Amino acid sequence: MNHLVLIAAFLAVCCTAFKRNALHYNRRETLLMAKKLSFREESRRKLVEGINVVANAVKITLGPKGRNVVLERSYGAPEIVNDGVTIARDIVLEDPEMNVGAKLVTEVASKSDNKAGDGTTTSTLMTQEIVNQGIRVVAAGANPVSLRNGVIHAASKLAARVKEIAKPVTGNADLLNIATIASNSPSMGAIIAKAYERVGDTGSTVVEESQTLIDEIEFTEGLSIDRGYLSPYFVKDSERQICEMVNPRVLVTDKKIQAVADMIPLLEQLVKSKEPLFIVAEDVTGEALSALVVNKLRGVLDIVAIKAPAFGDRRKAYLQDIAIATGATYVADEVGISLESVTLDMLGRADRVVVGKDTSTIITDSSTKDALVKRIAQIRAEAEATDNKFDKEKATERIAALGGGIARIKVGAATETELKDKKLRYEDALNSVKSALEMGVVPGGGACMLYMSCDADLKAEILAGCNQNDEDEKLGVEIMFRSLPAPMKQIAKNAGLEGEVVADKCRNRPFGFGYNAATDTYEDLLATGVLDPAKVTINALENAASIAALVLTTEVLITEIPKEEPLVKNDPNYV
Repeated sequence: MNHLVLIAAFLAVCCTAFKRNALHYNRRETLLMAKKLSFREESRRKLVEGINVVANAVKITLGPKGRNVVLERSYGAPEIVNDGVTIARDIVLEDPEMNVGAKLVTEVASKSDNKAGDGTTTSTLMTQEIVNQGIRVVAAGANPVSLRNGVIHAASKLAARVKEIAKPVTGNADLLNIATIASNSPSMGAIIAKAYERVGDTGSTVVEESQTLIDEIEFTEGLSIDRGYLSPYFVKDSERQICEMVNPRVLVTDKKIQAVADMIPLLEQLVKSKEPLFIVAEDVTGEALSALVVNKLRGVLDIVAIKAPAFGDRRKAYLQDIAIATGATYVADEVGISLESVTLDMLGRADRVVVGKDTSTIITDSSTKDALVKRIAQIRAEAEATDNKFDKEKATERIAALGGGIARIKVGAATETELKDKKLRYEDALNSVKSALEMGVVPGGGACMLYMSCDADLKAEILAGCNQNDEDEKLGVEIMFRSLPAPMKQIAKNAGLEGEVVADKCRNRPFGFGYNAATDTYEDLLATGVLDPAKVTINALENAASIAALVLTTEVLITEIPKEEPLVKNDPNYV
């Protein structure tokens, strides 16, 4: 009987403890899921504070006399950078509501970086200026939705105006000026201009790290493949460990060649014609590889085989590129062609093929030029249709390989910190040059935006397109025009001058006149080569207006309540 009483008491204690724990667990879950809501003025004020924190950190890098920002790293040395988007992405604020504003302005910088690759600091600064101008008007009682409509309408019209007044790139001197301004270094600008002069519009310029202290540039011509020979017995030049062929025939297939019987009809035809053969296949193994090696060693056939580059769908795309570049028929089941049915007229041709241990280069002739132009246009269209950065990079590589070759800029520096900073500057400058080639150039130093802010006819035209019964929408246009001088003012401020004074001296002057902060002179910036890509200016206007307009129409801000971690007491026994 006593045993039963003890068991019952024990079960009662367990049930009580379980209920207490369950209640505690549910209360903790409720706390974790709780959100903080801010309304009206308070919500907008917190967003603006977050935007201002990021913009103030980023805008000090603007212009030739902009300063650097040091970013702490949890491991390794700190980074010293001058790149707007890199700084913005690194900022996380303690206040969750301010952090939302910080992330919004980071989105502006990232969008500009993805679309044009440069102009991230200008986009951030313009966002701050439009938001701060607009928030005062909203606090005074203006309709935020009408303001948004006015800002978006003005931004689209201003972007169209930039397209109209942009000047096309006329030569290598323009590219040199653009690259020099974007990198803030004449030596970097000269290297980039040299790269573009050599590889042309269709070529590609990539930035790599070097083991030396100086910057160098290397050029690779022809279609380069990151695959080497399948067997060292294919080597013809034992000193350089390469196989070099002149005027070879090219077989391109996505098949895995294992049985020699599949290849016999083709090999017999090649023995008669005495032409060398270059094979690009998914793989060549077993008796097929052995037969090719034996025929090579006996001198019956001059042959070399490599694996197809990349993987999956990208591999098929690369194989089709090689087939088009060499004029070969792509041998695959999906096009209904088997290896046994391949004839000599299905093989492509190349001027020269050089196959090493890890890389192969195909130098093609000019007979497939028209097909290459169409293929490059198709790849460009695919790249524009995707938002994936990796896919865009691979598309650029393919265009370069098919077009004009690859220029590799090898960046050297004394320290790791300097190396990272130089790589970011090179990438910004390369993106600026690409944007300039695409849409032309406008005067730099904020002169283009300042010129438009003084254009009374343009302003009247934009106001005429607004709802004439809505004064707040017209106020949105006014806010956009008042924000345009901000980049020039900030460049002057970073150079140690009063921004408003500099802007006043440049107002109502001919198109192209502005302040050159590098030489501390007022001059025709178009004539002296102080240029900005039109695409960068357009993206700065559109992206800044988009986010700023959304912030102005915010009425409620919902954020997570930060979880407070309980303090864990130090164990006195642990030293």
